Amino acid sequence: MSRVIWMVIDSVGVGALKDSEKFGDVGVNTLGNIVKNYSNIKIPNMIKLGLGNIDGINYLPKEKNPIGCFGKCEELSCGKDTTTGHWEMTGVIVKKPFKTFPNGFSKEIIDEFERRTGRKVVGNKPASGTEILDEYGEHQIKTGDVIVYTSADSVFQIAANEEIIPLEELYKMCEIAREIMMGDNAVARIIARPYIGSQKGKFVRTSNRRDYSLNPFDTTVLDTIKESSLDVIGVGKIEDIFNGQGITEAIHTKDNMDGVDQTINYIKKDNNGLIFTNLVDFDSKYGHRRNSLGYKEALEEFDARIPEIISTMHEDDILIINADHGNDPTYKGTDHTREYIPVLVYGKDINSGINLGIRKTFADIGATVSDILNVKLPTNGVSFKDEIM
Repeated sequence: MSRVIWMVIDSVGVGALKDSEKFGDVGVNTLGNIVKNYSNIKIPNMIKLGLGNIDGINYLPKEKNPIGCFGKCEELSCGKDTTTGHWEMTGVIVKKPFKTFPNGFSKEIIDEFERRTGRKVVGNKPASGTEILDEYGEHQIKTGDVIVYTSADSVFQIAANEEIIPLEELYKMCEIAREIMMGDNAVARIIARPYIGSQKGKFVRTSNRRDYSLNPFDTTVLDTIKESSLDVIGVGKIEDIFNGQGITEAIHTKDNMDGVDQTINYIKKDNNGLIFTNLVDFDSKYGHRRNSLGYKEALEEFDARIPEIISTMHEDDILIINADHGNDPTYKGTDHTREYIPVLVYGKDINSGINLGIRKTFADIGATVSDILNVKLPTNGVSFKDEIM
């Protein structure tokens, strides 16, 4: 039986979906606009897999004989965030968008949070994660107050200086917030945002971030694989996105390259089933911060590791690389963008050069993973296993 290495290049969208204007996104194209700005971008390995051959991608060279299969997916779910994207990939369509708080959280919510944590709240508004540190970081150092903020996504974020509020306390506050933000106030994720530094302009977020998600409201591909006594190994924030559901083993990572390192380590080990990795830096460090040069360099850095990943794979292993949404660093604001996601598939024993076309849902990827692993197919999604094998 084949083993699947599933790698999510977080936020690397490839163009606006047909309904993107409804989400405030006009003319967005994460990969396309980066290439437009930096025509010297060097991503030869993804191009070799067939990235430039995907329908609608006319800004990259087309490989004459791509070694992989290639395509792109539409999003059926109502949203453009990490949770929605990953859940849809694994067979769960989010029809009703998660609740957002464009004006901050109510007095009742903040009062309850303050009562249970014993700390006063500052912020309580939608904000950029770096800008709010500059606004309140020095205040937190002086007072010990905790910074709470949100975004266009369904999130309750808690920023704390690691030298003022210990990580254990920050994580406990997130657990309290998770209990509060349920029912009518349910948000998709509570996010711990630890940082270091002592003055404005010098604050730096650390890799000790943790996400506290809702449980998926339906059975995911991960659940089915686990129930079939196969491994489901989460690398990076995968465990957090699914709140541990359907995961048999997990490891958090410091950055993209650590994520690749840990993935390779697991490929070398004796396991069966799925290795599921999220590389978050594209999104968190470069997309949200509208750093297109940093994004371009991160793509190049990942691309350079692909030969190492492939050389480590077993003969019957199958590699799937795709995104979960867009985050165009050339677009206004700091939020995700609603885009098609690319899909690249490679295996030493599978077909090459197959155009998978434009898939109707991200769930086609999860259905294919299930099909490859010979487990029950999800309700949503159409497998393309027969096209690649």
